[in-house]
Amino acid sequence: MIARRCALACVLVIGFSLSGLVLGGLAMAQPSYPERLIKIIVPFSPGGPVDVMARLITPQLSAILGQTIIIENRAGAGSGIGAKAAANAEPDGYTLMLGNITPLVVLPIVTNNRDYDPAKMFVPVAQISQNYEALIVHPSFAARSVPELVAYAKANPGKLNFGSAGPGNTTHLAAELFRLRTGIDIVHVPYKGAAEAAMGVVAEQVQMFFGDVGGVMPLIRQGRVRAIGISSEARIPELPDVPTMIESGVPDYMVMTYSGVVAPAATPPAIIAKLNAAINASLRTPEVTAAMAKIGAHMRPSSPQEFGAFLAREREKWGEVVRLSGVKID
Repeated sequence: MIARRCALACVLVIGFSLSGLVLGGLAMAQPSYPERLIKIIVPFSPGGPVDVMARLITPQLSAILGQTIIIENRAGAGSGIGAKAAANAEPDGYTLMLGNITPLVVLPIVTNNRDYDPAKMFVPVAQISQNYEALIVHPSFAARSVPELVAYAKANPGKLNFGSAGPGNTTHLAAELFRLRTGIDIVHVPYKGAAEAAMGVVAEQVQMFFGDVGGVMPLIRQGRVRAIGISSEARIPELPDVPTMIESGVPDYMVMTYSGVVAPAATPPAIIAKLNAAINASLRTPEVTAAMAKIGAHMRPSSPQEFGAFLAREREKWGEVVRLSGVKID
């Protein structure tokens, strides 16, 4: 009996040893990542805020990883075309997407598109940046503050227009949240993009616009528009004299604009970890730090888990806003 047990134990030990050798050999045989060109899909046209962010980090990220990185702009369908292309790519770390709140959070919420779910189709890699929306008006507009604007809107229901970068866009939802929190009646005027909407304020076609701080800052500095509120929790260094929306009496009002990198679902955790470390390292380089400061963007190095938890909170928040506001696009 003892001899039989000893024989069985020997067989098990030899089996485990052989398994370990085979697995170890396979691990050693796997190529080290990255061994070839990496593609980052930007689901927007060249020159926009997300594209600018991608081109800011790519040179340093390429140097850190030791491989060429190219940016592929695939705009269309409100970022849906590029997002789906990235999600359906091989989960090998060689195709990534750099997106913002639209493809990462709100696109499936504001559309009836059932075949796109970023929570299931992507795995978070790293957050890149975070910024806020500035509520801008024309310098000649009667309201000099958010409380005055709210009072004016309540006295003139349906007579104030707000511009947006398009239906269901962050700039649209920011205004819808403002409307929900204040109970005012304002009319949506969609434009083809954020730049056009901001110029709509300059031309007095619309009375207000919630624009990304980095995007509208040049107009503010030139005196062509006036910022009367910021969607942040606390005042920001770029506009220290502009109160937050919360300070201005709009309860529980915070809107963040952000960008981040995701990979197709099932991308190996080791590749995600390596990409995360490289992206965070690129954000800390003097070149990227200076470039971010120049456009008024705030760096947000994070772990994949932190970025994923942040996106989950954003989906819950904006899902409720869309439900209450009734915003839907085809």
